[in-house]
Amino acid sequence: MGHTLLLIEHSASSHLPAWIEGIHSSQFAIKTRMEWGKFALEQLNFCAEQVVVADAVPQTDEAIRTFQWLQKHPIRVPTFAIVPAENPDLVRLAAATVDDFLIWPVQAEEFRARLTRLVAASGSSYERLQDQLIGEVGLRQAVGRAPRFLDALKRVALFGSSSAPVLLTGETGTGKELFARLLHFLSPRRSGPFVPVECSAIPEQLFENELFGHAKGAFTDARTEQKGCAGLAEGGTLFLDEIDCLSASGQAKLLRLIQEKKYRPLGAEQFRDADVRIVAATNRDISKLVETKLFRQDLFFRLDVLRVHLPPLRERTGDAVLLAKHFVDAFCQESGLEKKILSPASLRKLESYHWPGNIRELYNTMQRAVLTTEGNEIVSSQIDIRQDEKCSDEGISTFQTAKSAAIQRFEHDFVQRLLERHCGNVTRAAREAGKDRRAFGRLAKKYGLLRGLS
Repeated sequence: MGHTLLLIEHSASSHLPAWIEGIHSSQFAIKTRMEWGKFALEQLNFCAEQVVVADAVPQTDEAIRTFQWLQKHPIRVPTFAIVPAENPDLVRLAAATVDDFLIWPVQAEEFRARLTRLVAASGSSYERLQDQLIGEVGLRQAVGRAPRFLDALKRVALFGSSSAPVLLTGETGTGKELFARLLHFLSPRRSGPFVPVECSAIPEQLFENELFGHAKGAFTDARTEQKGCAGLAEGGTLFLDEIDCLSASGQAKLLRLIQEKKYRPLGAEQFRDADVRIVAATNRDISKLVETKLFRQDLFFRLDVLRVHLPPLRERTGDAVLLAKHFVDAFCQESGLEKKILSPASLRKLESYHWPGNIRELYNTMQRAVLTTEGNEIVSSQIDIRQDEKCSDEGISTFQTAKSAAIQRFEHDFVQRLLERHCGNVTRAAREAGKDRRAFGRLAKKYGLLRGLS
């Protein structure tokens, strides 16, 4: 039996485009049609269909009202939207609201494939999504179970097939380049090049040549034509790391590239088409830089169409241990060493540290531990971090953040110790804790402590 759709369209009497007519098959069928502005939003709570499809072209005002309503009143069935590229506000709202979306114009094959994935994923856990993503792109570094990390993975899966710019935000060392590569490998451009550009490392006077290249004879030493990063990324993804470090001149040149999708190499007579997807990253709050006139507002709006925020490691309770074990196994395998394990004391030390350098700091710490440990067990003294170090301003920004992190560490350690003491028996552990079994079970599930327990 096929899946049934509820379609919200701009006119019930209009001729539907071919991509909508083409989805009628044994797999999908339009069961109900609604016209924008002629139905009560509360009806969506009671729809019997399996997917709601909203064609927001050209009814942007009604679509905005509906998406805002969905933000406050999530419905039980998956939601899908078709949105116009010329309205970035609507694209951002759709990205934050619906389960999946495509930007007009749409191909029937892509639409059907996305619907199939949406229906298949409906009701599945974040962990299944994570396993699917890691399996698709082969990047085993995407390790973690913390809800905020898994939410970032979900957004990457949603944004991968879009051609819109993506802005990756997060502190230094949170894995922004890894996520940029995930976006690339999940996109139709996966067979094209992925070209990273370290904006902070390019002198202002060389930025234009680095980005756009030059023609032969453009300057004294230009003996041959040279492609810039935009040309090298043709058909693929251009990743601009530390975008906030661009000078005013560099920002203006990048804005023209994004707006017009064209560029002119130094000394060239003709403009060239730029068939690239822009993914930018920053570890600073660009909106504050815009307020202080240090970053162009128009460029910020062009880059901030789709956003993925990567949480710091201190806010990913339990993930430091998972990542540490992963790094240890990887280093041992790469170095041809016998498999090493982390002692219980070393695991507690890893979990209690605030990791101001995030995953990059953890990576380096575990590499040192593996190389300096002679036996097969890494003990606490071989984890080279200073437990008595005071948290820096970057490590903990507010009292509330510090308090929340401390509570999460306590809850994780308390629940873990009781489960280990009672061999994974939730009922006995909850009884000793003096908590209701269901409440204790929710805590254990929150921190991913039920895996492998009976």
